[in-house]
Amino acid sequence: MNFSSEQPRIIVVGSSSIDLVLETEKVPCENETVIARKSESYFGGKGANQAVGAARLGASVYFVGCVGMDPLGQQIMRNMVNENVNVGFVFETDREATGTAYVTTSGGNTAIVVVPAANNYLRVEHVEAADKYFHTADLVLLQLEVSMKVIEYTIKKAKKYGKKVGLYASPAQRLSDEILNHVDFIVVKSNELHIVFGEDQREDILKKYFNKVFVRDDINSTIYFDGTEMKYCRNDKDKTAYKMGMGDAFTVGFSIALCHRNSIEECVKFGNEVSARVSESKGSQCCLPRLSDFIS
Repeated sequence: MNFSSEQPRIIVVGSSSIDLVLETEKVPCENETVIARKSESYFGGKGANQAVGAARLGASVYFVGCVGMDPLGQQIMRNMVNENVNVGFVFETDREATGTAYVTTSGGNTAIVVVPAANNYLRVEHVEAADKYFHTADLVLLQLEVSMKVIEYTIKKAKKYGKKVGLYASPAQRLSDEILNHVDFIVVKSNELHIVFGEDQREDILKKYFNKVFVRDDINSTIYFDGTEMKYCRNDKDKTAYKMGMGDAFTVGFSIALCHRNSIEECVKFGNEVSARVSESKGSQCCLPRLSDFIS
């Protein structure tokens, strides 16, 4: 993995939230009540995770998002400022509370309910307000926790200026051919291929979108087709204790490596390494590594 002397410039358009994590003996089944051993709250949201992760890895990051006019929104804003993320395009709405996520976790298994709330009020006008920064960006990052209208508008704007676009297709939903053809790379969970692409023939999908679609599973394994052969990259610890945020972390690591003009293979390896480090602690942002962890 090579790091150039240039600082990557990344725009993240997406979600932010406060995550309430409940630790239980087991993840409850339908109509079942369980007792939580403890509850903790963390900063989260796939967009905010990507923004913080990219900033920690040395990028200059602008975050475009929406929070509520409440204490949780202010906490998120302060946290991102502390993480060196520019929040000049984080907008506030009085129509909804700040986004939240409720996570039940047990033995590495999780069940997550996301309440988008203010994230649903991110509009194309908010993206347009950051127009001048798209001129200078190296990469635009997206996820699927904001409206598809915003996602499509952002992709068109980035492509108008000839910028690379990366998409973590989660939470999974069907993507149009226009999106699939215009983004530069897509990260997808292995069990959600059929949702994103409308089919589940993994090899056919990977061959069609070679060096573009990267399929992930929960043991930190990434599969893609390089135009000649299927490539498998796995980097799991002896025990993957915490799986929240691993997909966001992989996407950030891959993006940073790509901005530093590394090969696709090196980008995947670095993404896996960043993802593995996140799994060492609770919370999607707590263990996101810093550039200093990789440069001696």
